[in-house]
Amino acid sequence: MRSRTKLELDNDTIVTLFEKAGIDGAENIAPLGAGEFNSVYAVDAAGKAYAIKIAPLGSAGTLTYEQQMMAQEVYYYSIMSDRAKIRVPEIYFTDFSRTEIPVEYFIMERLQGKQIDQAELSDAQMKAADEKLAAMVAKMHAVKGDKFGYRQNQLFENWYLALQAMVSNLIADCKKLGKKTRRGEKLLDYIHKNKLVLEKVECSLINFDIWPPNIFCDWENGELNLAWIDPERCLWGDRIADFVCLDFMNMSLESKTAMLQAYNRATDEPIKVGGEEKIRFAIMLGYLGLIMEVEKYARYSFFHYGYWRNVLVTRKIFPNCFAQLEELIK
Repeated sequence: MRSRTKLELDNDTIVTLFEKAGIDGAENIAPLGAGEFNSVYAVDAAGKAYAIKIAPLGSAGTLTYEQQMMAQEVYYYSIMSDRAKIRVPEIYFTDFSRTEIPVEYFIMERLQGKQIDQAELSDAQMKAADEKLAAMVAKMHAVKGDKFGYRQNQLFENWYLALQAMVSNLIADCKKLGKKTRRGEKLLDYIHKNKLVLEKVECSLINFDIWPPNIFCDWENGELNLAWIDPERCLWGDRIADFVCLDFMNMSLESKTAMLQAYNRATDEPIKVGGEEKIRFAIMLGYLGLIMEVEKYARYSFFHYGYWRNVLVTRKIFPNCFAQLEELIK
């Protein structure tokens, strides 16, 4: 999908970047994926499948938490592979010098198989895929940190401090774009009201971008395998946050029964759905809504599909978020 942030490169430039990486014979170059922030191209060379990912040009359309995301993605690929033991693409080459082109880029393995939303899976196979995905999420959450938030911005001593900074940054981003977000200010108020709840949260590696296009599946010896791409939006925080994207259309924690059961079977730290857990979930549902509200101004024109998609989705998210919080803190 086109957006204001994506930098397009011609084939000759991409061939040159591969040669710099020591990879000759780049061919069959084509845009890859439906991402809306970075540019990604599929490339073949010497019988091997590659992808090259290219950061946005300049700061136009980039929100505070999206700064230096190329470096964050490479960092989190390493952690997901080495510490969480999750299958991810291999990184072959990185260049953050901005000498060949004016932005950062890296070259990685292009996974075979299909995005899970494009695979033709039976109901039984889809259930098995959900079980595997829940187990992958549990592995990621088992990686613990000692500071909360986004590495590229600032890390904090607890989740309350990190979350108030994250929301405040989005409110400030919105203001820079000439807009005001009353719903963001309302969410920040709920964060302050629930300070004691948020301060208790244990620090885990979270993804907060677990959408079907980021999960690849293939078959090996009759067994379904999953792999994960695009961990650029990872952060250190509350593991309940990842249940916002998992089974997204169910917008309350207690309604995600199947995914929670699968997750709890795969972890030594099962999640119990109580009042505090519901508050933490509702706040992160609102945080996703705020990201989508602000990014529509930064990334799209008024006439772009992405703008109106974000409008429609946030019209579902915010009423759900605030209704849950109002009920929970009576």
